[in-house]
This record gives sequence, C-alpha cells and structure tokens, in this order.
Amino acid sequence: MTRDTAEPLMSFEDAIATFDPVMGFEVHVELNTLTKMFCGCPTEFGAPPNTQVCPVCLGLPGALPVVNEKAVESAIRIGLALGCSIAEWSRFARKNYFYPDMPKDFQTSQYDEPIAFNGALEILVETEGGRRSVTVEIERAHMEEDTGKILHVGGATGRIHGADYSLIDYNRAGVPLIEIVTKPIEVEPVLAPAVARAYVTELRELIVALGVSDAHMHQGSMRVDANLSLKPRGRAEFGTRTETKNVNSIRSVERAVRFEIQRQAAVLQSGGTIIQETRHFHESDGSTTSGRVKEEAEDYRYFPEPDLTPVAPDATWIETLRATLPEPPLKRRARIREEWGITEHDMQSLINAGALELVEQTVALGADSADARKWWMGEIARISNERGLDIVQLPITPADVYRIITLTSNGSLNDKLARQVIEGVLAGEGGPDEVVAARGLAVVSDDGALLEAVDAALAAQPDVAAKIRDGKVQAAGAIVGAVMKATAGKADAGRVRELILERVGASPS
Repeated sequence: MTRDTAEPLMSFEDAIATFDPVMGFEVHVELNTLTKMFCGCPTEFGAPPNTQVCPVCLGLPGALPVVNEKAVESAIRIGLALGCSIAEWSRFARKNYFYPDMPKDFQTSQYDEPIAFNGALEILVETEGGRRSVTVEIERAHMEEDTGKILHVGGATGRIHGADYSLIDYNRAGVPLIEIVTKPIEVEPVLAPAVARAYVTELRELIVALGVSDAHMHQGSMRVDANLSLKPRGRAEFGTRTETKNVNSIRSVERAVRFEIQRQAAVLQSGGTIIQETRHFHESDGSTTSGRVKEEAEDYRYFPEPDLTPVAPDATWIETLRATLPEPPLKRRARIREEWGITEHDMQSLINAGALELVEQTVALGADSADARKWWMGEIARISNERGLDIVQLPITPADVYRIITLTSNGSLNDKLARQVIEGVLAGEGGPDEVVAARGLAVVSDDGALLEAVDAALAAQPDVAAKIRDGKVQAAGAIVGAVMKATAGKADAGRVRELILERVGASPS
C-alpha cells in the first residue's frame, strides 16, 4: 500500500539544517492481566471475536465497573521503574468521544491525576562519535482501558474511506492499558530518528523485564503514537505538531519520525502551514498520511468517573513493589556483555536488530551464546531485513532456534541444511524436527553412502585425485564440493574430507 498522494519531501539533510525537531511519544502498553481493567472478562489474545465481553465492558445500563488490583500494581511498578513519583491519591475520569470502538461512548482513563508522574529513562544512542547518553523525561504514566478493534473490509487502504463495510471486535475493549507520555524531547536534529528508536527499544526492554506485558508490537500489545513538530533554527516557540498513531514496530517508529521531519520541512519551506492532526503510518514505504484533525483535551469533556473510587496506594505497598523491580536495562546489558564475552559493538548490534531478548531466551534454554548470536544475527536477521519486518515478528521462536543449534551440534544438520530448516519453520511447515522429516534434510552420516559419492567424484576428476596423492591436500576441496553437490548438501564436509584422504592414501596437512 502506498501513499494516496505523493506529498513533497525535503531531503533529511536539508531539513535538519533548517529546522529543529521536537518529539514526544505516547506509548500504550497492554498489561498481561488475566482479566480486563474493570470487569472479569478474560484477556486472551486471538479469541474468536466478541466472545470475551460482558455488560460492564459493553457499557450496558446498570453495569458497574470494579478496578483490577493487579493492573494497579503493574502501573505502580512501571512508574517506579521509570523513576516516577507515585501519587498518594489519583482517580479515573471519563474521556468522552463517539466512535464505535468504545461501546460506552467514553473511555475510562486518567486525566489530571495520573498514578505516576515526573520520571526519566536513560538511553544510549549510537552516533558517529560513539555512544551518547540521552535522558528522556517522562511526564506521566496513567491507567486506562483499551478500545475495541475495527476491521474495515474492502477498499484499497484498509481504512474506513472506501471500505465496503466495517466489523468490530470488542474483545480488546476494556483490556488494561498503561499510557506512558514523555515530555518534549529536543536533541541534536540529526539524532532525532535514532533517539526515537532507542527510546522505544529501551522502554520495551524495561516493560518485558518487569513482566507486566509481552510488549509484542506486531500484535498490538505495545503501540506508539509519535508526536513531531518543527521549529526554525534558533526559535524557542514550538511548531504545530502531528501525531502518527499506532506505530507497531521499533523500525517503523524511526521511519515515521524521519518521514515527518522531511514532510513538515517541505511544507514549511514552501510557505505552507502544518495542520494539527493524527496521521497513519504505512509500512510499505515508510510514509504517513492524514487521518483526522487532532482533538484537544477540552474536546473530550473529561470529568471524574462517578462509579469508581480514587486509587490511594499504601506507602508500604509501594515500597514492597519497589523491591520487586528487575535489574535496570543498562546494567543488565553490561552484565550480559561480560558473561557472553562480547564487545559493546556486538551488544549494540543485537539491540539495533531487536534480537537481544531472543538471543538471551535461546541461551537460557541451554544454547551457547555464540551459536545463538550466529543464527539470530545471521540467517534470521537477513530474512527479517529482506522482508522489512522486525526480527520478533518472524514466526520462529527461541525454542526453534535452540533445537536447530542442537541438531547442528550433534551432527544431524550442517549449516546449509540448518538454513533450510529455518526456511521451513518460517514457511509454517512446523517445528525444526517436523521440517527435517518432511524435507528429508538429515545429514548423510553413513560412511558407505559417502564413500560411493567420494569414489564417483574421484573417478570424475582423476587429475585432482593425483594432486591429492602427491601431497597437495588442499586440492581435496574440489572433491568435497562435488560430494556435497551429489548429496544435495546433506553430507558432513569434515567427514567427507577425511574419507577422501583415506581413499587416496594421503595424510592430512
């Protein structure tokens, strides 16, 4: 899917030479509670549409909400991990808007009294001069409920405009959310896209470490709204911002920021005006397109939720939760780097690829860290780049990779066959063992079969065989290649070389 209209863009280099970008992020994190925020409906992902609903989350008359204690606990732990102050007293509010994804016609959220406020998250950004520390200030983290999911059917864009009809699934309506809002972020203009990526990467790692969400962006359990405005170099007053909604991958956050810098710069340079609006991000080409004029807070007509009591967490409880916080991401990475014996550059490559957590999980299953990095950062990363997806979006798990490593280590597979197994797993053909069986990919380990292939190759290349007999054992590579070709890559190259030398009576060099 491409942009409806090809809006003019200024080159990124010219844009950042003329304007200073100001960013802000609103990150919505779905909590992994067993039930919804204000009712007892389950929150299982992927359930049949509209099967996880009740009078409360459907907003039927007379149904009263009750706050999910586990969600409050998770909100406090997120706030503490971000260095926020936890409010002694906070309350919910009704955010009124009329859109079919929220059957009540309002969303229960927090407005002027969030549960957590004034925090910060330190991130590291790669620059030409090395890694740089940047502190992103957190304005607030507040509790709310998620909306339902709308599917627009028909048309070319998947949006409501041009659709034949729309379907609504209310299973997600009422799922607990934490919205984490930054203060305005002003950095050296050239670093803005990288800072955007690093912030979302660091925040996602923290959320996963806390165990409060799986933070699967491709499934919508972590979604990013990226706000961006430009101001002419040297001016203090912020420009008009746009909000790119529901960006669902780390890579896409970086691309969305870069695109909006280029687009807004072109508009301003031509004498145009930036409209305060929401925008949609398109994965296919990294562009954004106009959504709707952005509402202000007064448009939502917030007022205190009359059916819910304020949240007033006990100070002792807060300190108990503080004691459960995991190792901070920066310290954790330093520890892992030392344990695995890798360089800072290697660690940053893992982070940039979004593969650190996947490699760590593979190692936790018993794999050697070098083997785990080899496959995640090699063949699998290549495929993710080829497909334009974050590596976590590929349908292959740490358990799959661990099994492939095991099969390779015990000689059942060689690297070429292992790559084919990965291909099969990604194609949905089953787990590694199922792919090996279905495709017949096991290494040929029977010496009898290998000797037949070796004899045939030696007979076909007598001049090479003679060189090997004369002591030029490096010439055996040609025979090894012929045997590998004859066995469709299923032979153990090391064993084949041994058999060749034995056959011609040569000694290994």
